[in-house]
Amino acid sequence: MTAAESMGLAEASNAAIYATMVTLTVAMILFAAYFSSGRSRAASGAASAQVSSNSGSVAVLDRSVPSEVRDPGRRVANVAMSLTWLATGFLTLALVLRGLWAGRVPWGNMYEFSISSAWGVLVVFLAMSTRRDLRWLGLFVVAPALLTLGLAVTVLYTEAAQLVPALKSYWLVIHVSAAIICAGAFTVAASSAGLSLVQSRRVRSGKQWHGPMNSVPSAEKLQTFTSRLIAFSFPLWTFSVIAGAIWAENAWGRYWGWDPKETWALITWLVYAAYLHARSTAGWRGDKASWIAILGLVTFLINYFGVNIFVNSLHSYAGV
Repeated sequence: MTAAESMGLAEASNAAIYATMVTLTVAMILFAAYFSSGRSRAASGAASAQVSSNSGSVAVLDRSVPSEVRDPGRRVANVAMSLTWLATGFLTLALVLRGLWAGRVPWGNMYEFSISSAWGVLVVFLAMSTRRDLRWLGLFVVAPALLTLGLAVTVLYTEAAQLVPALKSYWLVIHVSAAIICAGAFTVAASSAGLSLVQSRRVRSGKQWHGPMNSVPSAEKLQTFTSRLIAFSFPLWTFSVIAGAIWAENAWGRYWGWDPKETWALITWLVYAAYLHARSTAGWRGDKASWIAILGLVTFLINYFGVNIFVNSLHSYAGV
């Protein structure tokens, strides 16, 4: 590959990243508008219920009233979802072009893993949205993905370079791909866990709240949603930790050496194991379990940012 071709791929990859960020920004604004319209949707739903009660026929009312009238923010949320799909397409293109530029999988430094993690967050969210209505969650998924990309391009950006010897292994693809999917699932799970805590507070207050949270499912449904996400991602994180140990033996001649990243990976595993245990224990299934889910994401982020940037570790591949 000539220098001009390499430069062209680099510029195209960066342009796709900026296109992703612009698209996500618009999507975030629209999701925020949809979320803030919860009061209007609640009022509309109450009015519809009153008319239905008076007419004695809910089915007739539902067929005769356009969906935009029953749900004023529906169109805005649908546009936001479409933009999120488009942004994910741009980000996929950016990753492919980055890989072509580097001549390897684009996971060699913190910049590349950050944009890949943002991609993982969006993909997990969109994949789940094909099975259920998750428009209420869009704001809390798009925002962290956008923040991750912003941090990547402003603080963590690194020119593509050859991998250090320890990373030149097929285990890079196996281990890191699993970690990227887990990053997405853990982020979405923490978002739903945080919302469940707010909904629980609403119930405990005993007051009738009117506002954006009217668009969000009940605390019980959110807790179930969080539990299913973590039940999916926990075995994958277990596999990622085991794959990392096998890779360590191949690279450094030992499976486990209590390196800081290995230690924090284990801490993350233990926190999510505690979450799953809490979900099966009476008295811990509600808010306490939700706090553990949030703590799990915190340990994951400490492992990523803290170890890579501030700690002297065999796994410190920050590149910044």
